[in-house]
Amino acid sequence: MSIGSRLYGAALALSLCLPMAAHGAEVAKQKAPTPVSAYELYRIYGDKTWTWNTGGGRFFDDGRRFIAWSNDKGKPSFAEGRWVVDDLGQLCMRATWTNAEGAARASTCFGHRKIGNTIYQRRQPDGKWYVFRHASVLPDDEFRKLVPVDTVSAKARELKQVLLSQEIARKGG
Repeated sequence: MSIGSRLYGAALALSLCLPMAAHGAEVAKQKAPTPVSAYELYRIYGDKTWTWNTGGGRFFDDGRRFIAWSNDKGKPSFAEGRWVVDDLGQLCMRATWTNAEGAARASTCFGHRKIGNTIYQRRQPDGKWYVFRHASVLPDDEFRKLVPVDTVSAKARELKQVLLSQEIARKGG
């Protein structure tokens, strides 16, 4: 290998390393993620409905009640319970879900972290982090699925009546 080609190789390697080093320094300057406070989470979710592809959940201010319904894979269900937030950036929905097969308690939690004005979210304990709300909210941000109108209570009440009547019929009542 000639000296010229060694010098060219070294120059190429150096040219590739410099931008990476600069990028590393740039990343180091960025703020570390911080948990979203309980107050901020309360303001985001309180008195809102989180619309899902298969249903939705309503976060009531009064007593932090949580009501939800879902029709996942043709199996309608509803939930009644509570929602809680903490200063570690966590929102938890603790509810009893009822479907045609019975009822079971479940706790579903989401973590929230901020870098600047961008909020990241993941399902706890080991979901993948994704942008929940960009600093300038984008049309497809998950945050946009939180709406002020209650689109859940009537459907949950209807499912509760249907499932209760099915249970009574099964028991021969």
